[in-house]
Amino acid sequence: MKQRFRFLLISSLIITLISCQPQEQNIRILVTTDVHGAFFPTDPITGRKQNGSMAHVSTYLENERKAHPNEVIVLDNGDIIQGDPSVYYYNFENTETEHLFTKTMHLLQYDAATVGNHDIETGHDVYDRIRAELNIPWLAANCIDTENGEPYFEPYTIIKRGGITVAILGLITPGVPGWLPENIWSGMEFLDMIETAKHWVPVILEKEKPDILIGLFHSGLDYTYNKQDKNTPGNENAVRLVVQEVAGFDVVFAGHDHLTWNEYQLDPEGDSVLILGSGSKARELAEANFHFKKNGRKWKVIQLTGHNISMKSIEPNPAFSSSFEEEISEVKNYVNQEVAKLLTPLSTRDAFFGPSAFMSLIHRVQLGISGADISFAAPLSYNTWLKPGMLTMNDLFDLYRFENLLYTMSLTGQEILDYLNYSYGNWINQMHSQNDHLIKFKENKDGSLRTATNYYNFDSALGINYLVDIQKEAGQMVTISSMSNGDTFDLNKTYSVAINSYRGNGGGGHLIQGAGIAEDKLSDRIITSTDKDLRFYMKIWMEDQKVIEVKTIKNWSLVPEELASKGRELDYKILFRKR
Repeated sequence: MKQRFRFLLISSLIITLISCQPQEQNIRILVTTDVHGAFFPTDPITGRKQNGSMAHVSTYLENERKAHPNEVIVLDNGDIIQGDPSVYYYNFENTETEHLFTKTMHLLQYDAATVGNHDIETGHDVYDRIRAELNIPWLAANCIDTENGEPYFEPYTIIKRGGITVAILGLITPGVPGWLPENIWSGMEFLDMIETAKHWVPVILEKEKPDILIGLFHSGLDYTYNKQDKNTPGNENAVRLVVQEVAGFDVVFAGHDHLTWNEYQLDPEGDSVLILGSGSKARELAEANFHFKKNGRKWKVIQLTGHNISMKSIEPNPAFSSSFEEEISEVKNYVNQEVAKLLTPLSTRDAFFGPSAFMSLIHRVQLGISGADISFAAPLSYNTWLKPGMLTMNDLFDLYRFENLLYTMSLTGQEILDYLNYSYGNWINQMHSQNDHLIKFKENKDGSLRTATNYYNFDSALGINYLVDIQKEAGQMVTISSMSNGDTFDLNKTYSVAINSYRGNGGGGHLIQGAGIAEDKLSDRIITSTDKDLRFYMKIWMEDQKVIEVKTIKNWSLVPEELASKGRELDYKILFRKR
């Protein structure tokens, strides 16, 4: 009798305990992506207040954690330690103290992050140091250590909130070897995202038995970008493809393409998967909200909503900036270093429509550093102005946005011609009348227009004289008349060409699809490479010059000029006046 009573008592206590446990639970997953060094509310380059920064994000996270205790998970989706003087300084100048990125992740209590291609671009010294400093998982399941065949970074992580088990698989766009020199990613192999997900998802589901599976993918959605398709191995923007081919995900967060996404895709089992992406520079935060209900011992998702939260109306957290007073001061002193005196104004706007002083300077620097016969370069920002006066390090970040190395490569005359035809064919529209656009555009979802290819792919050349006939079709527009020094240009001769490492490794397709050089043969064409980024050598070149007067070198033009002028007048308004 006593034994039966004891059994009933224990059973009653168990039932009571179970009934006291929460039967419903919420989880909020907040994600930043492509922050590109926007840590502070004031842009260190322009001095203007920003509409987003990690200081803005800090305020939002603080409020969310207060309002929803034990519900919030915070993630970053890569490309955070490149693109701004603040991170450049802590990447390459001050390497002794804790990195700005690491300190921010810890201060804001991030739970995990993925690695982006621009994070890899900083080189082993930087990302290996950060990896050692971080006390949160840094994910990239498809980045493989060639020594042991295991992921170089962590493949996935498990996070628990309120009894909910959340699994997060991290992937990086596999295009890194096509954009960066091998010494930067030595010892690594970048695998296809779809195949990697097919391997890891069953492992995670079987081993960890999570309540939900999250994809944190530093990759975009347009798998046709750069003339790829769904069957292209190592597709750069494979988010939709992973969802469509790998079952098990509940939400996938995208990045890399700097676009905003909020859509559903069906997986192979017909389940609907939410895809979210939140632009760049911490101007938005992607937010997935889960509502769970207990079904026996298991949690079931009964509601899922996704949003992209603008930081524009959020006040930056003064406590965040106070925590970085020393770093802000150091960066300010660094960017205010004087480099050389500029006598003429420079603007990237002109570079869209013909020779410009801005591009003439970039070409001159590349030729001066390399000693090459010809220079290829593109504007790396769409709307940059530099005023006459003393140039500082700040201005050099405006002049040259990315941390590319400078290559000298060997190309034949025919390859140079094909390269330029590819560049202008992607950039310039074939015009038939004065009502046609000069620039090639494609339509956004809202009906607005954007350039069909990114401005950093608009390569022009210096060292040769040539015409671009806008009445001809793509691939036939360019005619090279001579070398700029008066020598004959020979299609069969081999020339030395100054070119940045992104392009030299196949980025944009100019050398592969354009010049027709096999991707695995590009490294054979490299004659020399700088050991530091081009901006570093640009600073040295300018300091040697002391005074810089830039004249537009008119070695190429669009013809017929009257038709080009009409197209420019139409497209100038679209590109600049509406922004």
